[in-house]
This record gives sequence, structure tokens and C-alpha cells, in this order.
Amino acid sequence: MLKVKVIKGTDLAVRDIKSSDPYVVLNLGTQTVQTSVMRSNLNPVWNEEHMLSVPEHYGQLKLKVFDHDTFSADDIMGEADIDLQSLITSAMAFGDAGMFGDMQIGKWLKSDDNALIEDSAVKIIDGKVKQMMTLKLQNVECGEIELELEWISLDH
Repeated sequence: MLKVKVIKGTDLAVRDIKSSDPYVVLNLGTQTVQTSVMRSNLNPVWNEEHMLSVPEHYGQLKLKVFDHDTFSADDIMGEADIDLQSLITSAMAFGDAGMFGDMQIGKWLKSDDNALIEDSAVKIIDGKVKQMMTLKLQNVECGEIELELEWISLDH
């Protein structure tokens, strides 16, 4: 299982007259979850956790930010693809993370091919495998989203 904590957005795009009403949609395989809508806020703090089951042949976690509109279709405010391989490979290699002290066990490197603002380390923290990341939203003029991923093994 994958726990995704959508922490916050920063400097999101204006899609209404002066602001936006952003919410985040996450897709993994056939599953979709979304955050609550933050009214008139370009720097929303969600701190919302969502659980997704990771399919055997998982692809990328897809993130999209939308502006909620009451009377028309919601406008896209950017998107990003999240590579889960470093998190899952590291978590599998270490098995029971509770047996280890706090340490870094993997890393997803920033490159021109991904949305990372900086390298994203996979760490064991308090017996849990976690990965913090800040993503620059793609296909939009501005905006960043901060996430924390946590791998939850069903073996324990």
C-alpha cells in the first residue's frame, strides 16, 4: 500500500479572476483519490492523507491540480508524474523497516525528465519508509506541490 500525504501547494496558477479554488487528484492504476477544494487560495495547505493499493505492475503515480468551478468544467492547474520505483525498490530491499534506525535507503534524482525540484531521498524514519518531495507542476506557468509518500507493507 502507498500512503500519499498531500502537504501543500505553493504559488499555484490563477484560474479565476484573482485566485483559484485548487484541489489535487491522484491516479495510480485504476484508482483515483482527491483532496478537498481550498477556496480562493494559491498557497493551500491540505495535509491530507490518501491510501492507494499498488498494483503488481505499477506505473507512475499521476498528480493533477484543478481549479474547482461551480458553473463550468474545472480548469487544469498543472500536473506531475511521480516515479515510485525508488521508494518501492528500497522498501522491498529492506523488508521490515522497523528493525532499522533512521537512515537514507534510496533516492530519486532530479533530472530534465521529471518534475522534481531537488533530489528526493527515500528514508527510514521511526520504522517507516518515507519519501518527501517537492514537484514543479508541468504544463502550467507556475506552481509547486509538496508530498510525502509512505510505503506500507502488508506483510506485517
